[in-house]
Amino acid sequence: MEAKRIRSTFIEFFESKQHHFVPSSPIVVKNDPTLMFTNAGMNQFKDYFLGNEVPKAKRVANSQKCLRVSGKHNDLEEVGVDTYHHTMFEMLGNWSFGDYFKKEAIEWAWELLTTVYQLPKDRLYVSVFGGDKGDQLDRDNEAFDIWKNIVSEDRIIFGSKKDNFWEMGDTGPCGPCSEIHVDLRTDVERERESGYDLVNNDHPQVIEIWNLVFMQFNRISDGSLKELPAKHVDTGMGFERLVRAVQNKSSNYDTDVFMPFIQAIEKKSGKKYGEDEKTDIAMRVIVDHIRAISFTIADGQLPSNNKAGYVIRRILRRAVRYGYTFLDLQKPFLFELLPLLAENFGEIFPEIAMQQDFISKVIQEEEASFLRTLDNGLKILDQIKLDLKEKNENIIDGKTSFELYDTFGFPLDLTSLIARENGISVDEKGFAIEMEKQKSRSRAAAEHETGDWVMVNEDEGVDFIGYDHLESQSNIIKYRLITDKKGDRYQLVLDKTPFYAESGGQVGDQGWLISGAEKIRVLDTKKENDLIVHFVDKLPSAPEMTFHCKVESEKRRLIINNHTATHLLQAALKQVLGDHVQQKGSLVNDQLLRFDFSHFAKVTDEEIAKIESIVNSKIRANIPLIEQRNVPIEEAKNQGAMALFGEKYGEFVRVITFDKNFSVELCGGIHVPSTGAIGFFKIVSEGSVASGVRRIEAITADAAESFLNAQVNLVKDLQEMLKNPKDLKKSVEALLKERNELKKEVEVLQNRQTGALKEELLEKAISIDGMNCVFAQISVPSADALKKLSFEIKNELGNALVVLAADIEGKPQIAVTIDEALIASKGLNAGNMVRELAKEIGGGGGGQPFFATAGGKNLGGLPSVIQKAKEMFS
Repeated sequence: MEAKRIRSTFIEFFESKQHHFVPSSPIVVKNDPTLMFTNAGMNQFKDYFLGNEVPKAKRVANSQKCLRVSGKHNDLEEVGVDTYHHTMFEMLGNWSFGDYFKKEAIEWAWELLTTVYQLPKDRLYVSVFGGDKGDQLDRDNEAFDIWKNIVSEDRIIFGSKKDNFWEMGDTGPCGPCSEIHVDLRTDVERERESGYDLVNNDHPQVIEIWNLVFMQFNRISDGSLKELPAKHVDTGMGFERLVRAVQNKSSNYDTDVFMPFIQAIEKKSGKKYGEDEKTDIAMRVIVDHIRAISFTIADGQLPSNNKAGYVIRRILRRAVRYGYTFLDLQKPFLFELLPLLAENFGEIFPEIAMQQDFISKVIQEEEASFLRTLDNGLKILDQIKLDLKEKNENIIDGKTSFELYDTFGFPLDLTSLIARENGISVDEKGFAIEMEKQKSRSRAAAEHETGDWVMVNEDEGVDFIGYDHLESQSNIIKYRLITDKKGDRYQLVLDKTPFYAESGGQVGDQGWLISGAEKIRVLDTKKENDLIVHFVDKLPSAPEMTFHCKVESEKRRLIINNHTATHLLQAALKQVLGDHVQQKGSLVNDQLLRFDFSHFAKVTDEEIAKIESIVNSKIRANIPLIEQRNVPIEEAKNQGAMALFGEKYGEFVRVITFDKNFSVELCGGIHVPSTGAIGFFKIVSEGSVASGVRRIEAITADAAESFLNAQVNLVKDLQEMLKNPKDLKKSVEALLKERNELKKEVEVLQNRQTGALKEELLEKAISIDGMNCVFAQISVPSADALKKLSFEIKNELGNALVVLAADIEGKPQIAVTIDEALIASKGLNAGNMVRELAKEIGGGGGGQPFFATAGGKNLGGLPSVIQKAKEMFS
């Protein structure tokens, strides 16, 4: 059975059991502060378990894109080395929200695996929770009794809390679980040793394929467990492992999920899979990582230097490193796998096929950039080797090897490999110490403590009224204390709120909660999953009171001006640049709007003028807002509503229209009643923020008026400075022309002075051991002049060694220039010399063997530089 059919069979099976199929949520998590990436199928249903939202269907099935490369679930270093770990994987799951429980979950799992997929029963083992004294929990006899009616007791294993009690995190919903394991060893191996003894012992051929979690408890912050009001089923089966079992392969990578990609890498590299362990690992790393990279970019997370973007960049660079080191792939190659990815996964995850070109270009530019970095890193390693040789040492210290890792992406094993090839070793313990220091810094920066919710009033859900009202009379449902680097603050949940929670780029509202004489400042409003949370700096003295809630109206007015302008901007960008333009990020606050979009060229001044003209014409037209709430998503799409990649939409959506022929978008944010309220729109900057992504920053309303007034005042000031010329532009051009002419005259004079200085220095040349040497302290106008002078002296002398210690406008600089013939015959190196001489001026530098420079802080050390240079050859 092919992989695609295995997936569709799973979905069809549970649809036959009255389950509603739900598409995968984005792999990039946006409204959950505890997660960067979706790491389990249950993430998108978290609010159902927490009781923050009522499930729209009690039985659900899905195939969820997951990524496990950070935090508790970090499989990155195993990926490619073994045959069954992955960064990005699909989690097939079926769910019951307060409906069926253990009996149906267990019986249906067994039916699907053995009757539908026809996995041999004698290769399957099951485990159940064996109890835990610390939590005062007995073993799961209910699950055991169900299983023993299906399989013999010698195939049932009682597992520990570690293996058979599933928890979302340190706090939250949790419960015992029952795992199904498959033994994929050969018959000979199975005869020799029972699979029973190999379950949960990291055997590569005896693996877990399905975990049935029975959500019964809620773990609170003091570590104790409380019964949930409703019992749920949460199951997760690794798609890649299931395909391996059904297709009877010894490795996930031998299945048709990965083999087409391995074959493409074989063709590209000219190396055969299965012949060498190192090249096999490299191929597995690449074909795994291309999925993780591509799916996260498709869902809106671009490679970058921080947070989730840094994780993706690390994964991409790991794949490039393996290709570069073991497959001799020294040009970008990952991007060439995108057509194959779209062909194999475009049906279940259409975002890959729809954004194929964009993803491909982003990856290609990232690869090219890292290959340049890799090349620079190799050159630095060459210099490190030379320095060690000079010092007669053969160990790269931990700090240096960690800098190579942290700055240039060199893993320790790559540095060690290159070192070994050159008879050098690496201080791996020192590297580990530096790594731990970085982790400690990260932990300290991210330290965050969240208390348990304290209930104040009955929780019947949160009513958001902020589309229509700026004020309300509300009650606090619950509150909790949070402690981080900002200090102690509180989070409040209200039964009714006018405060908009940060989402879709629009910042959260600020304002006040008022009760009698007490006035509590609302610092921010955010979403935690779908729960609206208000941040305050102190807890109301009487939380049980009713509060008058008031949004800061002037700030809200400026925010919604910018938000609506963002919609108009996106429509204008599509008109001017083309339909390929897709939003890749945004920020909307009371100061400005920032809009990131896919485009692979600079937006020209002419294009910017057109975009501004279109937006401002729509503002002047005073187009009224058409807002449609609770529209079925298919109906919204039929209206032409624009959806964003990487956003998770429910079955019912909100549609925002400003002229049905111009801007129709799915949007949960707040907007002006008509476009005229925006007043005026002005783009203030445009530039690149990532491969294939441009950023426009713009201002509206009050900020735009202030900006234009400032520009007018600037022009007035310039006119006054230039004695009010009739044509300001011509006057400035005349000044620039005059400046350039004077600059040329100065250069002529400086060249004459430098020429005279050159002749003077040539006359001072001395002969030492067959070398024509010049050691001199001088003053020159610039570093370029110093370099030019050094090369001219070298070229005229022949067999030259030139050391110049220069005063350049009060700053010390050294230049060492050596004839190439002397480098070969006498083993001289300008870089090594200049580093030694730079100590005299309190600085450092480097360069190539024939020319190197150094700067410093101590101008008074220049005479010592010349003295030391002479002593080197005396």
